[in-house]
Amino acid sequence: MSNTPMAASPLTRAVLEIDEYVSGLGWDQPARLFALVDTARLRAQEPALAAQLGLDADESETAGLTPIEQDELPSGKPLDDFLGTIAWPDAVVGCALSVERLMLPPSAEAQVPQNLSEAKLTQWVAQHPERQEVRMTVAVLRDGSRESAIRLREKDSPTEVLTGPELVPGLAEALTATFAD
Repeated sequence: MSNTPMAASPLTRAVLEIDEYVSGLGWDQPARLFALVDTARLRAQEPALAAQLGLDADESETAGLTPIEQDELPSGKPLDDFLGTIAWPDAVVGCALSVERLMLPPSAEAQVPQNLSEAKLTQWVAQHPERQEVRMTVAVLRDGSRESAIRLREKDSPTEVLTGPELVPGLAEALTATFAD
C-alpha cells in the first residue's frame, strides 16, 4: 500500500490498495473479487494468515481493512448473475470488485440508438470515437458504506485515479446485495 494516503478512511485506503494492486497486473484483466476483513481481527484470530499476508503484529494501524482476493470469477456468466450467488461469512466486513469497462461521456447519451440488443449496444459503444476504457474498483461494507476508484486507461497513473462513494452506484448496490440475508 505504498501510494495510499494515510489520512483517507480505511475503506478508501482499501479501494486504492486494490486499484494499485490490479494496476500492477496491467490492463485487459478479468474482473477480480475481494473480501474485506478487519485487519486487527485478522491478526488476532488468524496470525499465520496475517503473517503470510505481510501484516506485522506490531503495526500501529488498528482501523484498517485487508483485501483478500477470491477465486477467479467464472467466465461466461454475467457479473450480476454471479454476484447474486455470493454469501459471505460473518468475518467478512465488506467486499470489493475491480472490473474493466468501456464508458461514454454523458454527452454521448443522446446519440445511443434505441432498441439495440445488449450485444449490438456493446458493439456500438466499442466503436464510438469518444469511448474511454476504464477500470472501476468498487467496495462496500456491511453497514452500507461505499467507495469507488476509477482509472482511465489513457491516464494510467496513481495521481489520476478518481475516488468517491457515488461514482458507480449500480455496482455498489449489487455488491451491497451480496450481504443481504
